Amino acid sequence: MTSRERVLCALRHQETDRIPVDLSGHRSSGISAIAYSRLRDYLGLPKRRIRVYDPIQQLAIVDEDVLLRFGVDTIELGRAFALEDRHWAEWVLPNGQPCLMPVWACPERVTDAWVLRSESGREMGRMPDGVLYFEQTYYPFQEQDDLDRLEEALSDCMWTAVGSPPGPLAAGPAGAVVLAEGAARLRRESDRAIIGLFGGNLLEIGQMLYRNDQFLMLLAAEPQRAHRFLDRLVERHLKNLDRYLGAVGNNIDLILFGDDLGMQSGPQISPATYREFFQPRERQMWQRVKERSGPAVMLHCCGGVRELLPGLIDAGLDAINPVQITCRGMDPRGLKKDFGGRLTFWGGACDTRHTLSGASPEAVRDNVRELVEIWRPGGGFVFQQVHNIMADVPPGNIVAMYDAVNGTA
Repeated sequence: MTSRERVLCALRHQETDRIPVDLSGHRSSGISAIAYSRLRDYLGLPKRRIRVYDPIQQLAIVDEDVLLRFGVDTIELGRAFALEDRHWAEWVLPNGQPCLMPVWACPERVTDAWVLRSESGREMGRMPDGVLYFEQTYYPFQEQDDLDRLEEALSDCMWTAVGSPPGPLAAGPAGAVVLAEGAARLRRESDRAIIGLFGGNLLEIGQMLYRNDQFLMLLAAEPQRAHRFLDRLVERHLKNLDRYLGAVGNNIDLILFGDDLGMQSGPQISPATYREFFQPRERQMWQRVKERSGPAVMLHCCGGVRELLPGLIDAGLDAINPVQITCRGMDPRGLKKDFGGRLTFWGGACDTRHTLSGASPEAVRDNVRELVEIWRPGGGFVFQQVHNIMADVPPGNIVAMYDAVNGTA
């Protein structure tokens, strides 16, 4: 099988010649730039200037030699863009190592921190010295919302204003052409399954604009006001989705939406709240993809969300990641038994909270083998650790994880 065939087979709930593997196919299956530099050294690979494509989370672009070493079957659409030196600027990682950052997202140095600013000059996020990622510092609707200023608010919000490739390269009147040409080129050049990052977040954008606590209060205390906000947001998402699918829909295999609906202790919201506010709007977006015979629909959704899975499936979801198995209700055996025939589990194949960062390579291998035995039967599984590989993960554990899934350990 080619990599693309392997992933598509898994999405159709068919067993494959080997387990399909994802590394850096999207922004939650990636690797910290600090960990990536150490990994390259550990593998004895040539020195390269690390490119940080996601400034907020400090994630690295994974080079072809590493993708080949670990048998990776996926690639993010963004890898078709920002290929020239002029797209990158010199920067330095929190551990002092030089790196490259997209020119349009380069942080600014202040006295004891790095800050991210919007085009208007507002500080949106801050990374103090000694910290490894940026935290949001400004919530545009915290004091007062104004739906007629939604676009302005999104441009002043760290999570929606800081773009990774293609970023501004695909903006403006010619942006659709740039997107289409990049997607077509990547399709010709790679047999990996191509993941297009769209977003379409609902709960999260409410939390990003109002602040977590205030948006949850809005849902509970002022439901009609919350509905008006979400209607305006979905109208915007659908307009962007039509443009995006028109440009890249024929050349990507999955389209990734995002909304973290869970916490360590279970869902952030009740199933009833999900059905009232979010399911109809997700169905609207996901059906738009399916009406166009588009790519498979995947949702990035952290936390314990078992109670919400029936509603997500009913809305049209094909795959979910990262499958946070240490959360309440997210026992792999139960998830596979109850939902494995209707949902592809994209992840949940190595415990990053405890095992990957703190255990021995032997324990990592054992953890991967045990979880793979649960997830693999009947297809509907793509290998990914639970969320990104963080800066403190030993390179030997990373190698042990991928060698275990590929059967070479």
